[in-house]
Amino acid sequence: MRADITLATPVRRTARVLQLQGMFDVPLEEKLTNSWSVHLPIEERRWNVGLIVGPSGSGKSTIANELWPGRLVKDHPWGDRALVDDFPPGMGIKDIVGLLTAVGLSSPPAWLRPYKTLSNGEAFRASMARALAEHKGLLVVDEFTSVVDRQVAKVASHAVAKSVRRDGRQLVAVTCHYDVVDWLQPDWVYDVATGSFEWRSVQPRPRLQLDIHAADRSLWQMFRHHHYLSSDISNAAQCFAGCIDGKPVAFAAYRHFQHPKVRDIKLGHRLVVLPDFQGLSIGGHLEDWLGQHLHAQGFRYRNVTSHPALIAYMERSPRWQRQGRATKLHTSSKRRNQHANTLDPRRLGLVSFEYVPAAPARAARPR
Repeated sequence: MRADITLATPVRRTARVLQLQGMFDVPLEEKLTNSWSVHLPIEERRWNVGLIVGPSGSGKSTIANELWPGRLVKDHPWGDRALVDDFPPGMGIKDIVGLLTAVGLSSPPAWLRPYKTLSNGEAFRASMARALAEHKGLLVVDEFTSVVDRQVAKVASHAVAKSVRRDGRQLVAVTCHYDVVDWLQPDWVYDVATGSFEWRSVQPRPRLQLDIHAADRSLWQMFRHHHYLSSDISNAAQCFAGCIDGKPVAFAAYRHFQHPKVRDIKLGHRLVVLPDFQGLSIGGHLEDWLGQHLHAQGFRYRNVTSHPALIAYMERSPRWQRQGRATKLHTSSKRRNQHANTLDPRRLGLVSFEYVPAAPARAARPR
């Protein structure tokens, strides 16, 4: 893919322009002209994610518009209703929730709020999910992660790229931020500042150290607004925090499973990952740790969940075994018809999993 691009802007000879020319000895031309000669050999290989990066004003948007006319994602109109209601009418709720979860917007309460009430990070992820829902084929996103916190930008880049690759889509991200490269892991990068193009091999994202420790129930106040069930927590719950760089980013709690015959089962009670860190499988890793932690104490650990991201994680993991089929929760309300179309995440189907302990490492045999 090649393009020779010239952008010319006419200059009117006003009094102020002439004064400016005299003050700073600025050459006054009939037109201000910028030119780019772009070579992107992206037809040579299969790819899913590309990145056009460069400083502000370097011509990134101009180049993207020239190479993919009509493909740049525009701002979507958002209403005052629930976020999920702004997605295409033909999409089923499971598909909408699956797409939101895939890009890292995994908080059910956020799905019910209008777009204007979301944080910058949540709004970016919602916009990416809607762009993936409404645009088929190649997606070109200008100002990629430009308006979000840089930590959020990195995590969101990883989640979006993972979703694009999983679905076999193509995404070109256009941004002035070089810090997303290691998290987006593009197949190719074009740097407008140097005019250089390079193919890259996809690498694992940078590692984050998740430290897990017992926590007081009072920490739940920091997480409760992001959980789809009751904001209350059992007095009997045992609580744990997952921390990155000393800051809590995830919360998990379990309680004893009351059963007349079985005495050794603990049941997952609460699990929340803060929105800025959703999309990194932190919740799944925290549940893995709890399962092994309880196994070491002689207990079995089960988790009953309806959350698509956690279900997908546990389905893929050898550490979890599914228990029976998915079930539906039904409201006990006499006004069942009022609940038929509500976005109660529990209506998406409950799935029960039990933790499968990791086998102990074998000692090396003497030779």
